[in-house]
Amino acid sequence: MSLGTVYLNVVINRFKGVKSLGDRAMEQLTEQDLHWKQNEETNSIAIIVKHLSGNMVSRWTDFLTTDGEKPDRSREQEFLNDLGDRAAVMQVWENGWNVLFRTLDQLTEDDLLKEIYIRGESHVVMDAIERQMVHYAYHTGQIVHIGKERKNARWKSLSIPKGESEIFLKEMLEKHRKS
Repeated sequence: MSLGTVYLNVVINRFKGVKSLGDRAMEQLTEQDLHWKQNEETNSIAIIVKHLSGNMVSRWTDFLTTDGEKPDRSREQEFLNDLGDRAAVMQVWENGWNVLFRTLDQLTEDDLLKEIYIRGESHVVMDAIERQMVHYAYHTGQIVHIGKERKNARWKSLSIPKGESEIFLKEMLEKHRKS
């Protein structure tokens, strides 16, 4: 398997991991939690979802052939007018990820060093992928943080629960010794 193919598989799996974090966080939340804002300077999860989806649709549509900031995208509008009910939030969330995964699934090793543009700035495809990974992980981290704030002690950890690191490490080492 070539390095480029390995890279594409790795990034697809990493994006899937980021999406899964967001999915599992939002599953724990009520509709009210999805729309909660700490103050006027912060965004609700629904607004973050709207922004992420807007970014994904803009960046990943015609990824190799048009600027990633599409003329019909209104970034500022993404931060206004919260989305509707839970179903609407989840539909917008899924739409953005579907555009991203469809595009990533079509990329080949030969595409990785091609030049693309985001807001007129040149990027090698690999750099553009990494740029978006950081952006999506950042906002998904915000979703998780808001979820933890809202649920407090009722929050179900999405990783290794506090106080269980040694147990987890022991289990992982045991599991991999058997492989």
